[in-house]
Amino acid sequence: MAILFSRIKGMLFLLFHSCFCSGQPAPPLLRFSIFLDPSNMVYLRWDHDEQEMMTFELQVHTTGWVAFGFSPHGELPGSDIVIGGVFPNGSIYFSVS
Repeated sequence: MAILFSRIKGMLFLLFHSCFCSGQPAPPLLRFSIFLDPSNMVYLRWDHDEQEMMTFELQVHTTGWVAFGFSPHGELPGSDIVIGGVFPNGSIYFSVS
C-alpha cells in the first residue's frame, strides 16, 4: 500500500458517508479494499480516477473517534493525520493535521 499512497501527490480526499436511511445516495464503487487489523475491526476501501484523484472510505468499529495516517515511509514523524468522529449528540467532526 505504500506505493499506492505515494501517488496521492500531496492531496488527500476522504469520503465520509452515512447510509442510515433510504434517502441517502448509494456510496461510490470503490474497487480496492483491505482489513487493516487482525480482528477485522478496521476496513479501508479506496479507488482512483483517470486524473489519479483518490477516494477513501474507512469503516471502523469505535467508541466515537478514529485517527488515520498517511506516510511515504510508514512512520508517524512527517505523516499526515486525519482525525474524525461523532459527538454524543450525533454531530460529526473532522480534522486534518
